[in-house]
Amino acid sequence: MEEIIKKTEQFIKKELGEDTSGHDYYHVNRVRKLALHIAKNEANGDLFIIEMAALLHDIPDEKLNTDIHEGMIKLQSFLASIQLTDVQSKQIINIISKLSFRGGNEAELTTFEEKVVRDADRLDAIGAMGIARVFAYGGKKGQPIYDPDIAVRENMTVEQYRKGKSSSIHHFYEKLLLLKNRMHTETAKKLAEERHQWIENFLKQFFKEWNGDI
Repeated sequence: MEEIIKKTEQFIKKELGEDTSGHDYYHVNRVRKLALHIAKNEANGDLFIIEMAALLHDIPDEKLNTDIHEGMIKLQSFLASIQLTDVQSKQIINIISKLSFRGGNEAELTTFEEKVVRDADRLDAIGAMGIARVFAYGGKKGQPIYDPDIAVRENMTVEQYRKGKSSSIHHFYEKLLLLKNRMHTETAKKLAEERHQWIENFLKQFFKEWNGDI
């Protein structure tokens, strides 16, 4: 299993090593560490499946591919190239396929492993690191830092979430501030409290400076 993990790390570095949108190898590695910490703290789950899903979770992401189909083929091809059982491959694919926020239209989770990897990925989307990643992705996508003339969107379809007009600051209200209350494991819920507070404090200071308050 150690050899499989090493091959997976090499694959991720090759695929995401030059990413500048906040979905690089370092993000993946943080999610891996968070997921393993949560699972060990909760004394539950298949650690190998959790680690593999955490490492591979961004490979099929439609933001990093032409579309979700292209990304899923890439993921399936890699899994077929390493020594996994069909059951293990299906578990990993199933976890990854349920991670996306999709404008709040998220998949229902049924296993502990799914909950752990989703919690870990979302923890890295909030806090100081989450703030940094928002602006990295916004810049890559060509979004403004903030536009007060744009309304905060609610009850979006997946299409609206992906392609509707927004800004980096709007993303905090449309996703990141919602994540604390969507954690599944007790460990993640505790970790999310501090990270959520970082976002609250940042936004308070941001608007103070945006409005020119002295």
